[in-house]
Amino acid sequence: MQLAWFSLGMLSLGVGLVGIVLPLVPTTPLLLLAAFCFSRSSERLYNWLLSHRSFGPVIDDWRSRGAVNPQAKRMATVAILAVLGLSMAFGVGALILAIQAVTLGCVLLFIWTRPSY
Repeated sequence: MQLAWFSLGMLSLGVGLVGIVLPLVPTTPLLLLAAFCFSRSSERLYNWLLSHRSFGPVIDDWRSRGAVNPQAKRMATVAILAVLGLSMAFGVGALILAIQAVTLGCVLLFIWTRPSY
């Protein structure tokens, strides 16, 4: 199981790092997943994530208070609106657009109901 947790942690970390430069890939949830996986497989990588200058505070805020940075909330909102706008611009079908709007609306509701720090 330790190898499975480690592999999932590395995959999550890798895709999360790609999400830093690709606007629609969710960085923060993938880093949280990587920390969770590394806590079960690699103490060294877990500690590295927690002590990282950029990633550590985000993970710590989520672990201790379930909090999300207000800037991250705004960025997520802009990205979600951009995705919906692109879907409409490309003429995605009404049913697909409705499913997408409901799903992304739930994501926004979850994000904005989390405390800020």
